[in-house]
Amino acid sequence: MKRVLLLLFLCWGTMALAQKSTSKPNVIYIFADDLGYGEVGVYGQKKIKTPNLDRLAAGGMRFTQHYSSAPVCAPSRCGLMTGRHTGHTYIRGNYELGGFEDEKEGGQMPLNEGAFTIGHLFQKSGYKTGAVGKWGMGMANTTGNPNQQGFDFFYGLLCQKQSHNFYPTHLWKNGEKVALNNPYIKVHRPMPEGDENYEYYVGKDYAIDKMTEEATGFINDNKSRPFFLYLPYTLPHLSLQAPAEAVKEYIGKFDEKPYRGQTGYASTRYPYSTYAAMISYLDKQVGQIWELVKKLGIEDNTIIMFSSDNGATFVKHVDAAFFESAGPFRGLKMDVYEGGIRVPMIAYWKGKIKPGQVTDHVSTQYDVLATCADLLGTKPALPTDGVSFLPTLLGKSTQVQHPYLYFEYPENGGQLAIRKGDWKGVKRNVKANRNGAWEIYNLKADIGERNNVAAAHPELAKEFDEIVQREHRPAHVHEWEFVDPKFEVKK
Repeated sequence: MKRVLLLLFLCWGTMALAQKSTSKPNVIYIFADDLGYGEVGVYGQKKIKTPNLDRLAAGGMRFTQHYSSAPVCAPSRCGLMTGRHTGHTYIRGNYELGGFEDEKEGGQMPLNEGAFTIGHLFQKSGYKTGAVGKWGMGMANTTGNPNQQGFDFFYGLLCQKQSHNFYPTHLWKNGEKVALNNPYIKVHRPMPEGDENYEYYVGKDYAIDKMTEEATGFINDNKSRPFFLYLPYTLPHLSLQAPAEAVKEYIGKFDEKPYRGQTGYASTRYPYSTYAAMISYLDKQVGQIWELVKKLGIEDNTIIMFSSDNGATFVKHVDAAFFESAGPFRGLKMDVYEGGIRVPMIAYWKGKIKPGQVTDHVSTQYDVLATCADLLGTKPALPTDGVSFLPTLLGKSTQVQHPYLYFEYPENGGQLAIRKGDWKGVKRNVKANRNGAWEIYNLKADIGERNNVAAAHPELAKEFDEIVQREHRPAHVHEWEFVDPKFEVKK
């Protein structure tokens, strides 16, 4: 009898192990906000410490030619969610529908009804889906409600304007306001004279801590079933606000002067130290999520991806030049030069992605939906512009390449960019001059986009024009239609 029981136990154990090894992998996608390509240690950062991200990259794969979907927040997130480039996406700019005050919280252009998101993809495959952090694609009473756009659980900021303050009066949880222990802070108010006024910009409940609490809760609640967690933190987007103990780690390391809100956002005694602390604090959150996955024994069956929604901020008191935030690239947030759209991308999957890998595969965030569909062995319900990079992650030789990447951005004068092989075409100020000339760069020879070789390559300019004509679809918002308007464009 004992032998029979032992055999049954061994069989059950073998079946359990087999079930665990073949179960659907969990996916955690962590999104930074305005984190530049050069602001992570493994991407060359020297002044700011990011030990967890560096270790994550060492244990997995680091992408060197990965692009955001757009150079600003909302369209970038829409591209990630729907797998479409900005010539096709429903949201193409930061279209504001409200103000900064609590009573004016109105969010941005909502994601359209009938959209198919990465959340829907996972739901259809039996996953529990969660989004924790900054949404920025519609309030709870709109078609953009994340609970109606593929996410069973949501906690965080619905309106990106509220995210300018890391000590908000409230966050949102599944359509309901959740109060935080903070007074209302008007972060864009210049600070009156007197050092005591710095304290005005400090609350008690730091939004990032609350997000991590909810994210870890979601993982704990779903550790025994497949889950997808979209974790778009608001670090290191301005305002410059971080817990005092995090800022102390950097005080004295930089030659810095107090910032008193002259150009908007919260005032701080130590702008450089606070900015560095915000990035290190983001790194700390990544470490906490990773450690929990290990502790729960699900690391072998969990993919962790990390990226940023666009390049580093252009706001002067952060000083992107001082931190070399864009690495070797030209441009910052709101630019379609490399510094505005080339972003960090790290992927980690213990036992599946070989440690220490670096890939120069040209990829983009609108590939993530296609990649996850490939992982799940399914297809998106609607067409996408993405190409799965799962073969690259798994070290296979079957990787399909994009014929080109397409970027269309209606703000900052109206901009276009196309990446085709080593060639990059950029067209700026399109609203003022639709027939303006392309700037053309060879990124292999000129990674900083300094040497415009358009005069020597008229055939490329012609090809780029043809790509725009092929890829552009009319926008549903008047202000976003700058490529082929049937009306007078406001410059």
